[in-house]
Amino acid sequence: MIPALPPFLAGIVLAPLVKRIAKPTARGVVKTSVGIAAGAKKVTHEVGEEFDDLRAEVAAGSIVSEDGAVQKSGKGGKVLGSGNPGTAVVAARKGSDS
Repeated sequence: MIPALPPFLAGIVLAPLVKRIAKPTARGVVKTSVGIAAGAKKVTHEVGEEFDDLRAEVAAGSIVSEDGAVQKSGKGGKVLGSGNPGTAVVAARKGSDS
């Protein structure tokens, strides 16, 4: 039992010192990780908005099909996709061909 007494006493003496050092360090790590996560969330949201804008521009203007041909919607036309990326069909609304 006697050999275990000095490490025990060292633990009692060093515990408050370790607590003073570890607590601010842990707080800093948590604050930094929360800041990084918030930044990543913001960037992800902005990229999503950019993709939405790009998708809207493509739907309004022209779409490139799988064979590389550009199909544009005509006056009063509507661009419809078949569900597969890169394919599109241009369909004119009925009655708008004047």
